[in-house]
Amino acid sequence: MKRQILDRLQQARADKRPAALVTDLTDGRQLLQVDGKTTGDLPLTAAQLADVAGAVSADRSGPLPEYSNLFVHVYNPPLRLLIVGAVHISQALVPMAQIAGYEVVVIDPRKAWANAERFPSVRLVDDWPDEAMEALAPDHRSAVVVLTHDPKLDDPALRVVLKTTAFYVGALGSRKTHARRVERLSDEGVSVEALARIHAPIGLAIGAKSPAEIAVSIMAEITQVLHRVPPLVRQEAAE
Repeated sequence: MKRQILDRLQQARADKRPAALVTDLTDGRQLLQVDGKTTGDLPLTAAQLADVAGAVSADRSGPLPEYSNLFVHVYNPPLRLLIVGAVHISQALVPMAQIAGYEVVVIDPRKAWANAERFPSVRLVDDWPDEAMEALAPDHRSAVVVLTHDPKLDDPALRVVLKTTAFYVGALGSRKTHARRVERLSDEGVSVEALARIHAPIGLAIGAKSPAEIAVSIMAEITQVLHRVPPLVRQEAAE
């Protein structure tokens, strides 16, 4: 690997930006793609670059489709789970997400709830949820769940998150609760298309009752959305 490519790759990883390194296995030439910009001595067509971008989006390293001599190594930043609400469900969800490889942040201005005793191994942010979301800037590698069941905390967070590329947005509450939430956010100018992104009631419908069971259902749904598994496929596999 040439020094120019190595330096740029290391910088991209330090900045937590997606990068893709493409190698021609026949002659060793390489190309690095970061934020749509390329470095290296390997010329690729527009179609090939589109395939590289697709590999980054799918977080999949391997030979490029239809180009067996081209191998792409994807360097994506870590997955993140941003949780609004230091509630009982969050206490169960945090370790599950960490085991699954997510960097987890719990956001709650209520310090009686969001403290190191209740959440000993996770980053806590005590800003108001909308301010926290602006600072954390969820991207396509981020999942966001709002669990406080309090519109004063959940709604501001959702208004910010729905403007981002977060791959998953989930909100706690029954269908009636969510209908009222949709009405409030719609009155505040949030579009129908944006509101349709919210997974609510949150989690897969597995009959979850306890906080831990609800956390399992949430983590399962996040995983399903991350890997773009349609519900019908999942249902057929279960049968």
